[in-house]
Amino acid sequence: MSELKKTRTRLSPEVRKNLLLDRAAELVAAEGVSALNMERLGKEAGVSKSLVYAYYPSMKDLLQTLLKREYKRLRVLQNSAAQSAETFEQLVRRVTTTYLTYMEDRGLILERLAAEPSLEDHGDPTEYSRESAVQYLAEVVRDNFGIDLSVALPAVDISFGMPAAAGHYLIRNNANRQTIEDITVAMIIGSVEALKQKYETALKPLVRKSQP
Repeated sequence: MSELKKTRTRLSPEVRKNLLLDRAAELVAAEGVSALNMERLGKEAGVSKSLVYAYYPSMKDLLQTLLKREYKRLRVLQNSAAQSAETFEQLVRRVTTTYLTYMEDRGLILERLAAEPSLEDHGDPTEYSRESAVQYLAEVVRDNFGIDLSVALPAVDISFGMPAAAGHYLIRNNANRQTIEDITVAMIIGSVEALKQKYETALKPLVRKSQP
């Protein structure tokens, strides 16, 4: 019986690029950004260093692409969770659950990439930006609580960092995710309810006076 010839599967450029990002993410999560270089990444992925450079001309380009992919995956999940909600409380709960679950699984990668000096001007490099998310949530607050958008926008923008702070606490303290989730949801909903009371008693007249 003749031996079967082994053939190497030729991967498409897109698949190869994602495999390289997968290996890079594993290294960042396990050892930090400083452990990553093109030669080691090539060895981990089973390809030459020159092939890594063919897809990613520099380490900064590689890290930026990885960060964008991680953010995009998170934002897509959050957006889907928000769209499936029927009430404001459901929206807060589902988006927070999605965020903290993702952070529990891959938050260390995001934190280490975000702390990288070469990426300090990255922002949120996806179409699901902070600005669009704040606008969406502010409109939800307006529609559900009767708060003028001029008040809802800054309120949502100010409180937008609450889930991020919860995610940071979760990672750094190895805390119980469900407990942190319940605390975060209670704080977000409580702050909006308190804002509505303040809006009715003090802020609404000011908004009306400022309107033409």
